[in-house]
Amino acid sequence: MIDQPARPGQLATRRVHTGRVITLDIDTVRFPDGSTGEMEMFRHSGASAVLPVLSAVDAGDPQVLLIRQYRYATGGSIWEVPAGRLDGDEEPAACARRELLEETGATAERFDRLTTIYPTPGFCDERIHLFAAHGLEVDERRAQREADEFVEVSPMALSRVLGLIRDGEISDAKTICCVLFYAGFRAGL
Repeated sequence: MIDQPARPGQLATRRVHTGRVITLDIDTVRFPDGSTGEMEMFRHSGASAVLPVLSAVDAGDPQVLLIRQYRYATGGSIWEVPAGRLDGDEEPAACARRELLEETGATAERFDRLTTIYPTPGFCDERIHLFAAHGLEVDERRAQREADEFVEVSPMALSRVLGLIRDGEISDAKTICCVLFYAGFRAGL
C-alpha cells in the first residue's frame, strides 16, 4: 500500500482580533506537499455587489448606475457598483437588493446572478456575489446610507464605464469584475 500524503487544510486556528468588519486568525495549515506553516487569515462574512441596469440591453448602449464613494483606504473617492456585507444568514440576492436601495434609493424588478469572486484569496476568505439589477425605479430620497457612506449616484452609458475601466479611472476590483462580466456575457459587447 502506498502512503497517501495528508490532505491539505487547516490544522489549528487562533483568533487574534475581532472587529466590526473582519476578524484576524492565525491558522496552522498543511500544504499540498505535506509541509505545514502559519497563515494570517482575515475572515469576512461575505458581500454582494450589484450593477444597476437602467435600460435594456437591446437599447444598444445600456445605461447603468454607478456610485462615486469616499473610501478612506484609497485616499479619496472612487467609482463603484453598490455593494455591502451580508448580514448574518442573509441570502446574497437579498443583500444586493438591500444595498441597492440603501446606497442609491433604487428598487429593481429582477436580480440576475452574474458570478461569485474571491477578491483577495491570498489572505482573506471574503466572497463577493455579483448581480445585475433590471427594471429599476430610482428615487434617491429613499437611500438610507450609513454614517460613513458619502455617495454620489451617477447614471452613465455602459460604453463610458468600460472606457473608465480601460483608462484606469475605475480601479475597484468588484466593480471591474461586475461590469466586465455583464458586458461580456450579458450585454454581448
